[in-house]
Amino acid sequence: MTGLFGSTRTVVKSRYALITPDGHVNSSLPGWENVTCIVQISPAMGAKFCQLLITLNKDSHGRGNTGVNQFFFYVVEGNASIVMDEKKSRLEAGSYVYVPPGKDIHVQGSANGAKLLVFQKHYEPLHGTAKLTPIVAHEREVKGQPFLGNEDARLQVLLPDNASFDMAVNIFTYQPGATLPFVETHIMEHGLMMTKGQGVYRLDQDYHPVQTGDVIWMAPYCPQWFVAMGKTPAAYIYYKDVNRDPM
Repeated sequence: MTGLFGSTRTVVKSRYALITPDGHVNSSLPGWENVTCIVQISPAMGAKFCQLLITLNKDSHGRGNTGVNQFFFYVVEGNASIVMDEKKSRLEAGSYVYVPPGKDIHVQGSANGAKLLVFQKHYEPLHGTAKLTPIVAHEREVKGQPFLGNEDARLQVLLPDNASFDMAVNIFTYQPGATLPFVETHIMEHGLMMTKGQGVYRLDQDYHPVQTGDVIWMAPYCPQWFVAMGKTPAAYIYYKDVNRDPM
């Protein structure tokens, strides 16, 4: 009936967007072959980064140099591999890869297929900080910490928390009924994707039901809050900009 009446949960506003899978349209992007690319978040909506969902099969490839940008790949499901510095790393669901600027990469699909969530951001160098190096890891290697003391809302910090990095990527997992402890309003911009469960997200003055596969963009200073609902935990992986002078 959604097609008949033109209904969708997708909402795009000046300060935030909720993008639901029912409205996805494929894009062709340079360097990617035999893939389905969904540009979920981009500067076209006012963001200062890109968030992509890339579906691969056994014949899929992504080749190129990161240039002035940095990339973060997270395997939502399936298997894939990536080649950097002549080293091939095999990836599975929950694997993640940080690729610094100026790196040649080759991403390959597999017979099992894969879905990759990708955050792409222009890197802002900071004098006196260490040179960035690639990271290949898995979310199970990162212990979740209680958020502000709440055992039912746990945060996994996937990238090193130091000034060399101007972006952070975290996974937030909530037990049913758990919430953010207050309505957050801050300078950091966010891009996120729900990876498990469901809940209600407050964005600015609006409240939206959200579920696995939904994507949210939040501009700086957009008030935000979340409550997990249902009988199973809810989780999302999210990006934010960090460690740079706001001027």
